[in-house]
Amino acid sequence: MSTSRPGAQDRAHLSSPGSWPVWVLPLFLAFFQVIGSIGAQGENGGGSWENSGHGGHSYTSTPLDPLGFALLLAGPALLLMRRRRPVLTLVSVGAVTGLYMLRAYTYGPVVFSAIVAVMGAVIAGHRLIAWAGTSAALAGYFALTAVIGVPFDQRGLADQVFPAEEPDLSGAAFAVGWALVPLIGAELIRMRGQRAAAAARTRSEEERRQASEERLRMARELHDVLAHNISMINVQAGVALHLIDDDPGQARTALAAIKEASKEALTEMRSVIGALRSQDESAPRAPTAGLARLEELLGRARSAGLRVDAEITGDRRPLPAGTDLAAFRIVQESLTNVSRHAGPGPVTARVRIAYGEREVAVRVDDDGQGVSLLDDHPGGSGINGMRERAAALGGTFSAGPRPGGGFRVSAVLPADEEPGAHGRGGSE
Repeated sequence: MSTSRPGAQDRAHLSSPGSWPVWVLPLFLAFFQVIGSIGAQGENGGGSWENSGHGGHSYTSTPLDPLGFALLLAGPALLLMRRRRPVLTLVSVGAVTGLYMLRAYTYGPVVFSAIVAVMGAVIAGHRLIAWAGTSAALAGYFALTAVIGVPFDQRGLADQVFPAEEPDLSGAAFAVGWALVPLIGAELIRMRGQRAAAAARTRSEEERRQASEERLRMARELHDVLAHNISMINVQAGVALHLIDDDPGQARTALAAIKEASKEALTEMRSVIGALRSQDESAPRAPTAGLARLEELLGRARSAGLRVDAEITGDRRPLPAGTDLAAFRIVQESLTNVSRHAGPGPVTARVRIAYGEREVAVRVDDDGQGVSLLDDHPGGSGINGMRERAAALGGTFSAGPRPGGGFRVSAVLPADEEPGAHGRGGSE
């Protein structure tokens, strides 16, 4: 469950410029461009060509007039449609900025509207148009000013409609540098957004995969819990019905076994359902199934009429949760299959648990008639369910008839520290 507060999420959302109302940035730029241009004009003392006092001439700007103020406000106003029509916004703002520069108004913050328009077009996916359009606009501006530009040895501005300065190498380099900044910056922002989107998709796919795996795990748990105990109940109920008139004492024993098996089934079902309801609980509500409860499992099988021999070899020790649960369930499901499919007559099941240095081997043999490998339901039950448990842990599994008759189930599971992905298997 997420612990983040709604207020914190709202603040994080508002901290992204893309989430601001569309008018916020244009309003700020309109104020900034007008005030900044007035300030820049005052510093330059604009209005004429002046002698620099060093044998050269310094260029001063055209004083801001109503057209100049209109152009300063037109760029931010056009940015209002930047989200719906980014290409049209780029062309329009570029034309307004170019006209302002050709009129030789003061060099101030007028270029920021063009910067926002360029970045908006690139981030919106119109990369080719933004790069090509910016390059064409610069080339066209340099070509036009080379033809109509005012040379340094000319005096006065009164007769010039477009008194732009003739381009030189340093000015051209400066303009190209300013054009590259928003283009490259927008590309970096776009790539960052793509990586964030890819990461979000990956997280979403991982969450769906984990949810699917969790559903399969729960399905296996429910199957294993119910199949084993209900099989025991079915066998003992048949015994009780058969002996209730002739041997009431034995029938009473069978009914007691039914009561114990049904109690165990209810306990384990509550554990699984509790895990489904409270995935974030720190511990299960009932003892976790594992090889520590092996004797209890074998006792229930014996009470159902099976002869069960058990052998444990190697250094018995606590196992990782997923391995411990899988080993227990494989033994449980194997004994359930023996009681179902081994056929009439006394049947003996032999359970062997071998602890190795880095693995634990589980083997269950019986001397009954065996079970068909085709008599199994896909989707996490029976033999397929046991095979899935072993595969999920990186172990091996095999099941089939024994050469001398009967059936064998064998699994080798890793017993060293398992990855975190498998650690969830211990909770039911």
